[in-house]
Amino acid sequence: MQGFNKYYPPDYDPSHGSLNAYRGKHALGDRARKLDQGILITRFELPFNIWCGTCNNHIGMGVRYNAEKKKIGNYYSTPIFSFRCKCHLCDGWFEIQTDPKNTRYVVVSGARQKDEDWNPEENGGFAVHDTEGAAAPVDPLAALEKTTDAQNHLTNVQAPRLEALQSVSEQHNADPYALSSKVRKRFREVKRVEQRKQRVDDHIKGRYGLPASLSLLEENEATRKEAKEEWQRAQRALALEQSNKRRKLAVDVVSIPTLTSKHTRQISTSHNPLTKNPIDSLRARILENTARQTNPFSRPRETANKDGNRVVLGK
Repeated sequence: MQGFNKYYPPDYDPSHGSLNAYRGKHALGDRARKLDQGILITRFELPFNIWCGTCNNHIGMGVRYNAEKKKIGNYYSTPIFSFRCKCHLCDGWFEIQTDPKNTRYVVVSGARQKDEDWNPEENGGFAVHDTEGAAAPVDPLAALEKTTDAQNHLTNVQAPRLEALQSVSEQHNADPYALSSKVRKRFREVKRVEQRKQRVDDHIKGRYGLPASLSLLEENEATRKEAKEEWQRAQRALALEQSNKRRKLAVDVVSIPTLTSKHTRQISTSHNPLTKNPIDSLRARILENTARQTNPFSRPRETANKDGNRVVLGK
């Protein structure tokens, strides 16, 4: 015998009918022990909070019981069921019935429902009024005028608008193949131009060693003007920087006192190219050159040879 099979005794005969009928049992088992009274044992969950009428204890919503379910009537074609449960805190019984008319449950006996209806007026709010029942009676003349206005709006506004939208739709969707061919042709032309521009940009990047992720601007009048202005601005900045350097060097040269040839000879004699401090070496060389330029006797003399060429003589 396996878990999904049934046990058939040796004396079982198919003529006896079903196995449950042969053994005298119901398919629902112990739940159908009161089925002859029209009662079925089912699992029932409390739809709201109640107070037990026997022990006066509170039973919360959602507590489950093995209830005796019984049909007690009909509301039109909808059956009305009664659920009779035994309190788990005492030996008392309570009964709850369905109310199809109001789509709710009602406590019939043995308990009372906990009143949890919230009234806005009692909590500082405003009352909820029924606006549907307080509607004013319909005026026949107002209804006729409203119908006439709606008809005029339909004739003068909505109908022309719908006709215009329909004509535009027919114009755009009359020949889908031609429209698709036109769009695809335009797409191929644009793609061809973009590929040509991409090849030119890649050639320029490879020629000047630019990074591949650099995006180049498209050459037109605006970009040419912008590039020209940027080039002129950079030239002015470079010229200003060089002018500042010359002015600073001239100020440093003027501030150096004029030396005589004796002092110059001493500086030249004391100058050592292998000095440890390069700043001192540079300073001594600048002083020596400045002294040579300012001392007229230290300049080399020039003369002319027999061919008329200039010859530089020593000091």
